[in-house]
Amino acid sequence: MTVPAQTQLLATELGQLLLRKKSTITTAESCTGGGIAYSLTAIAGSSAYLDRSFITYSNKAKQQLLAVKSATLLQFGAVSLETVAEMATGAALAANAQVAVAVSGIAGPDGGSALKPVGTVCFGFHLFGHTVTTRMLFHGDRCAVRQQSIDFALQQLILLLTEETHSTTV
Repeated sequence: MTVPAQTQLLATELGQLLLRKKSTITTAESCTGGGIAYSLTAIAGSSAYLDRSFITYSNKAKQQLLAVKSATLLQFGAVSLETVAEMATGAALAANAQVAVAVSGIAGPDGGSALKPVGTVCFGFHLFGHTVTTRMLFHGDRCAVRQQSIDFALQQLILLLTEETHSTTV
């Protein structure tokens, strides 16, 4: 399996940012199935900033490994901003990492609904004790939705870490 060139560039840039900040990262992945971690570990030297990641495809795994509350899953569902916020925070704590990304979505071709159509992906970003979330709607087949999710997560991490750098140096 190869990492697309654009994804490799993003993973390299993110790795350089993490090294400069002397920070570690973890991932908590559902619909991407470890794709973000795979992209990061495709870069030589990534063990300096990535110790472990979590593939939590089932709700049970989200609860057991990331401390996602059953009430959150029942009220909001696995594909929700509330769930990815808990996933990101739980992953950061479990991995003792300063940075975490969590992803949960509906890659398709089935599983969508009127409220959460195929291509709906929720992201949680935990950086230095603070968590932000966002929801995206991607288009294409299962493979395309997953790849867009991986690239978006890497892009957002770069953006958030860059913003965090500027806010702490001003």
